[in-house]
Amino acid sequence: MNALPAFDPVSTALIVIDMQRDFCSPGGYAHQAGIDISRMQAVVPQVQRLLAAARAAGLRVVHTREGHLPDLSDCPPAKMARSVAAGAPIGSPGPLGRLLVRGEQGHDLVDALRPLPGEAVIDKPGYGAFYLTGLDSLLTRQGVRQLILCGVTTEVCVHSTLREAVDRGYVCTTVGDATAASQPELQAPALAMIGVEGGLFGSVLGTDECVQALQALHVQASA
Repeated sequence: MNALPAFDPVSTALIVIDMQRDFCSPGGYAHQAGIDISRMQAVVPQVQRLLAAARAAGLRVVHTREGHLPDLSDCPPAKMARSVAAGAPIGSPGPLGRLLVRGEQGHDLVDALRPLPGEAVIDKPGYGAFYLTGLDSLLTRQGVRQLILCGVTTEVCVHSTLREAVDRGYVCTTVGDATAASQPELQAPALAMIGVEGGLFGSVLGTDECVQALQALHVQASA
């Protein structure tokens, strides 16, 4: 883990990536694709702690959801082919509705991590949260330049969002134990990549460290 960064409550946002039923609940996309969703479910308490600390400190909070339009017009053929190969074709029926389709039960966020009024929810058709979304414009309007990232999966949507953010000039902190990979052997390498070349993609913290830093901001604001 790297040294604790200095969070600025005015210019920092918590980005909660894809903590939705399609990735975290039985019958969703990940479960249908044969992924052990217990790893995704296991990070819910850590994300809850981050949300509570971020809200108390006055940070902006953004939730993301991956999914496609009902007619699948925004789903590239190559992505569809990958989902077919995984055994969970996007748009096919499942216990939580059509897989990875906006408006279906599986597309929505898990109950334990519901957004509060005023918290942005970004629906994205790709793995990264900036691709074909208004996220960058939203953050820019709010003066956000520093991001705290958590969610699933570490090696796909978290990493894609992180790399997009770094290319756009954001200073990023990934909360390692508040992310989960689709396969356990991918988690450590995915986190290790972040710190290459002196922190090319930012820093990695644990939930305890991040919450401690956010609580310090809350105390300062209350003083």
